[in-house]
Amino acid sequence: MHRRLLLPEQSRFLLFHKPKGYLVTRKDEKKRKTVYQALPPFVLQEAWVPIGRLDKDSRGLLLFTREGALVDLLTQPGRCKKMYQVFIRGRISDQDLSRTLTGIFTTIGWLKVQRIRKKREIGPKTQLEVILNEGKNRHLRRLFHALKDPTVHRHLKVLDLKRVQVGPFTLDLSAGDWRFSTVEEELVLFQQVQPLSTGK
Repeated sequence: MHRRLLLPEQSRFLLFHKPKGYLVTRKDEKKRKTVYQALPPFVLQEAWVPIGRLDKDSRGLLLFTREGALVDLLTQPGRCKKMYQVFIRGRISDQDLSRTLTGIFTTIGWLKVQRIRKKREIGPKTQLEVILNEGKNRHLRRLFHALKDPTVHRHLKVLDLKRVQVGPFTLDLSAGDWRFSTVEEELVLFQQVQPLSTGK
């Protein structure tokens, strides 16, 4: 278990490398595994809550906090960029890459990305780096499924989705490990985003 010398009272965030197969919820009626079962008991006992979500089949960086205002702040569209490494089944054309920046119509409406880069093609698979500044339910899975491989005319499918960065926080943990945020990381974050106004 990766630990820091920083006490929980001094940190405003907890970083967790969520493995595949875990639900981001406190408990599940179907008795499926949840992230709280992979984390130490104090995370649930002290009411650390996730900032955003990763679906069961996705993995990577998940942030927790005990401050509701931070959840509200960092889940507002455009507040905090998130970077993903994505493997898809199929090839994506340069034209479709450009279309993802302006919007793709999906089963839940229009979805887009802020930035996308094709890293490599391996046989029938493509590796992409994607940045979102907002995220809807299964955002990338729905977006890519709405596109087709230009050669075989089959819908693209996300095979692996890994979140590697949230704002200034980068994934530096093995799957299942966690750590507290550093003061330096928190300072950078609050330089990037403006706190919510509490004045009325």
